[in-house]
Amino acid sequence: MYGSVFRLRPRPGQEQAMIALMERWGRERRPKVEGFVSGQVYRSEARPGEYVNTVVFTSRETYMKNADDPEQDGWYRELRATLEADPEWEDGEVVVSM
Repeated sequence: MYGSVFRLRPRPGQEQAMIALMERWGRERRPKVEGFVSGQVYRSEARPGEYVNTVVFTSRETYMKNADDPEQDGWYRELRATLEADPEWEDGEVVVSM
């Protein structure tokens, strides 16, 4: 399995819009995305105003296929408009899943 952990900081007043876009991805994109296993969005307690997200795919290939999809890029551009800066990404192989 392969995935990413990433941090997001919405612009002031854009928190709900960011969350709504994440929920929309789950409804609209998820059924179309090959290899998607799971995803979570966490509101950080240690860093107020920041979110930590995780996504897992069956392989690096399916992860990259989604990343390269023009529909995913369009969704990401909408998400990015709600954020103060680009997300901080940490991609990698899942070595333990419990």
